[in-house]
Amino acid sequence: MNNYYEILGIKKSASKEEVKKAYRTLAHKYHPDRPDGNAEKFKEVSEAYQVLSDEEKRQQYDKFGRVFGATAGPGGFPGGMPHGPWSWDFDFSSVEDATELEEIFNAFFEGLGIRQRRRTYTRGSDLELTTEITLEEAKGGKILKLEYETSVECKTCNGLGYGSKAGVKKCDYCDGRGEVKESRDSFFGHFARVVSCKTCRGVGQMPKEPCITCDASGRVKGKRSVEIDIRPGVLDGQIIKVKATGEAGERQAGAGDLYLRVKVKPHPIFERRGNNLYRQVNVNLLDVLLEKAVETTTLDGKEVKVKIPPGFELGGELRIKGEGMLSDGDLIIYLKVSTPKRLSSKAKKLLEDLESELGE
Repeated sequence: MNNYYEILGIKKSASKEEVKKAYRTLAHKYHPDRPDGNAEKFKEVSEAYQVLSDEEKRQQYDKFGRVFGATAGPGGFPGGMPHGPWSWDFDFSSVEDATELEEIFNAFFEGLGIRQRRRTYTRGSDLELTTEITLEEAKGGKILKLEYETSVECKTCNGLGYGSKAGVKKCDYCDGRGEVKESRDSFFGHFARVVSCKTCRGVGQMPKEPCITCDASGRVKGKRSVEIDIRPGVLDGQIIKVKATGEAGERQAGAGDLYLRVKVKPHPIFERRGNNLYRQVNVNLLDVLLEKAVETTTLDGKEVKVKIPPGFELGGELRIKGEGMLSDGDLIIYLKVSTPKRLSSKAKKLLEDLESELGE
C-alpha cells in the first residue's frame, strides 16, 4: 500500500494548503505532457492528493490505512465502481487541464463505439450588415443593390484549392483514412483514441498542385454583389436572411448566409405604429365647431379630405381607411386645435351670444 504522505513529501500533520502546494509542485514536475514527465508518478501524486485533500477520506486513510471506495478499482480508475457499474467516486478538482478531461471522456465514448465526426473543411462564416431606408420605401418595398467585401470563391481554381487537371493524392500522414490514432497517458490511465487527421483535415486527400492564388484554401478576399427584395411593410430592425451570400467556405465547403438588418429612418411628419400611420393636422376652433372637412396628404403624397363629425371631442382622432403602411392599415389624424391669441370686441360678443345659444 502506497504511503500518500511520502508520495507528496509532506508530514502527517500537514495542513490542507501544504497538501495542495505539494501536489501542484509534483503534478507540474511529473505531468505526462512535459518532455521529462512521468505518467506513473503523476498518477500516484494525483491519487494521493485526491485522498489527502478531502477531509473525510483523509480521516479514513489515517485510521485504516486506506479509503473505502477511493482506491484503484476496475480498469485502473481511482475509486473503482462502488455504486454500481456506471458510478465512480472521482474528485475532478485534481484535474488541472480541462482539455485533458475532455479527451479522456472522448476516448471513453469512442471505446463504446461512439465516434466523433471527422473534421472537414470549414463552411463560410455568416455576415451581418445594416441598411437604412425611408418610411416611404418601407411602405412600398424596394429592390436593394448591395456590394460588400468578404471572402469569395477563388476563380483560379473554382474554389477547389488545387488545379483540377492535377487532381489530388492520398494523404501520406493518415494513409488516406482521414483519421489517425493518438495515445495519451493521464492519471486515469492510458488512453487511445481516433482523431481527425490534421494534415488533410479529415478528407484523406491532399492536392497534388495547391493553388497559389488562394494558398489552397479555395477562397480569396473580394467583393460580392447581391440584389435583395425588401418587401412592402418591412419593420424597423427586421432581419432579412439571404442564403449562401456570406463568406465563401474552404474548398467549396459552402458559403455562409447574409443577415441584413433593415433600419427605417424616422419621418418628420408620419409615425408608424403597427400597420397604421399617425400624423398631426393643425385646425382652428371654428373648423371643429363648424364641422369642416380637413385637408391633408398621405405618406404617398396623395391629397385627401376627411370631414369632422358632429360632436367631435378635442383629443379625438380621425381615421382614413386603407391609407396606412399596408392595405389593412389606416391613416390616423390627430387634430391640434389652435385658438386666437387676441379677440376683438365684436368677436367676443359673437362668442358670448354663441355661449348663450348653446346654453339654452
